[in-house]
Amino acid sequence: MKKLLAAAITAAGVLLASPALSQTPPNVLVVGQIAEPKSMDPHAVTAVNDFRILVNVYDGLTRYKDGTLEVEPSLAESWTISDDGKTYTFKLRQGVVFHDGTPFNAEAVKFNFDRMLNEDHPFHDTGPFPLAFFFSAVDEVIAVDETTVEFRLKEPFAPFLSNLAYPTGLIVSPTAVEESGKDFGRNPVGTGAFRFAEWDANAKLVVTRNEDYWDGPPPLEAVIYRPITDANTRIAEMLSGGLDVMVEVPPDNLAQLRDDAAFTVHEQAGPHVWFLILNTKEGPFAKKAIRQAANYAIDKKALTENILQGTAAIAAGPTPPAFAWAYNEELQPYPHDPDKAKQLLAEAGYDGEELTFYVTEGGSGMLDPIAMGTAIQADLQAVGMKVKIETYEWNTFLGKVNPGLEGKADMAEMAWMTNDPDTLPFLALRSQAMPDKGGFNSGYYANEKVDELLNKARAVTDQGERAKLYKRMQEIVHEDAPWVFVANWKQNAVTGANVENFKLQPSFFLMLQDVAKP
Repeated sequence: MKKLLAAAITAAGVLLASPALSQTPPNVLVVGQIAEPKSMDPHAVTAVNDFRILVNVYDGLTRYKDGTLEVEPSLAESWTISDDGKTYTFKLRQGVVFHDGTPFNAEAVKFNFDRMLNEDHPFHDTGPFPLAFFFSAVDEVIAVDETTVEFRLKEPFAPFLSNLAYPTGLIVSPTAVEESGKDFGRNPVGTGAFRFAEWDANAKLVVTRNEDYWDGPPPLEAVIYRPITDANTRIAEMLSGGLDVMVEVPPDNLAQLRDDAAFTVHEQAGPHVWFLILNTKEGPFAKKAIRQAANYAIDKKALTENILQGTAAIAAGPTPPAFAWAYNEELQPYPHDPDKAKQLLAEAGYDGEELTFYVTEGGSGMLDPIAMGTAIQADLQAVGMKVKIETYEWNTFLGKVNPGLEGKADMAEMAWMTNDPDTLPFLALRSQAMPDKGGFNSGYYANEKVDELLNKARAVTDQGERAKLYKRMQEIVHEDAPWVFVANWKQNAVTGANVENFKLQPSFFLMLQDVAKP
């Protein structure tokens, strides 16, 4: 076997894998990621690509129960909720230490949330904190004693416990933040099953076993995350033995891998939406009729069946059907109707203005974005809409889209995987979630009724009542068409046959604490 082992990790005594390897090291898991991580600060990132690493380095007060989006204790052993739904009191797990040896306690929890939420906090400038919206209902965090922390909310907030389990709620070491400042994202310290060891930019990020993990040390000695943006290259590495795990397998390769005894294909439906953000503030898509025309023009059946080869279903609106209790089953996808699209364009006075379309080379949950972007361009041009594609790598793409499309583009691809039916619409469809207000409403959609419904839904604790509010919101958004609703994806991954205890989670995270590779 050709040896191309890069270096030793002294913390674990294992060998690092180099980019061209015919066999991965024993007891070390090599994961093919879709992109270079942006940061290892859980409070500063938004991409599932990064979350897949972070959930193995950090813990939150709560976590998702294996195989579900139900919440269970993690760093918090238990909690109580006041009768008015505005005070949550957590009893913390004792004896837990961060990877730097400092204690996890109530003051550490308070530091984390104060850092995100209070602009006058001495380490607030280590941000930005784009998903601090998850905790916008928090008014105050009080360290009652060493093992008790109290969250006082401004109003009842139904998704609170679920949001604590999301990576934005992961707990970082205050001492490490104080020591590294704005560089903390390159020097992460948590309490998780694996501790950070090395980050070689655009080559690998290495984490090693935390022998003192409160939930028991993991079987693996180390995990090596390799960013491989090109899907064909990831497949080639997987087939040659250079990877143990590959996420987001292109549909073309799934059948090939299913038929090969050397590999195991994993698939699972989850709360995912792939859509096009439309610039509702300026340009042609400021008119609802033209936004609806785009929804009618695009052949979503061809996209899901031909390009995605059945690995996704056509989306009907902004809420994934995986949230069965909140999903509006009466909502129907926009049918492919080019004649209707042409009629709407004519009635709206579309004059053939060229539309700029941002497409990414690949990213979290983006499926086959270049092929999909090209097919969408063709469908729109078939009804008379001129479309110019601009393609960017994932992190550059996010840097262009997240600050908003005003003055830059008319439309952009996007995908979200969420933990609660509140998350995506609240962060990306409310008028108070415009980019200049810290949200992700990059198309500047505004509807007062949608705002009202979303604000009510997050304050209602009765699930049936919440469901009614979300279903009405979906109807309005479907009619307003601020997005082109394209697909709901069934996530996948492939592992080597010698990888044990690997599971996909509905959260789309890679939980590797129990994975083994004898």
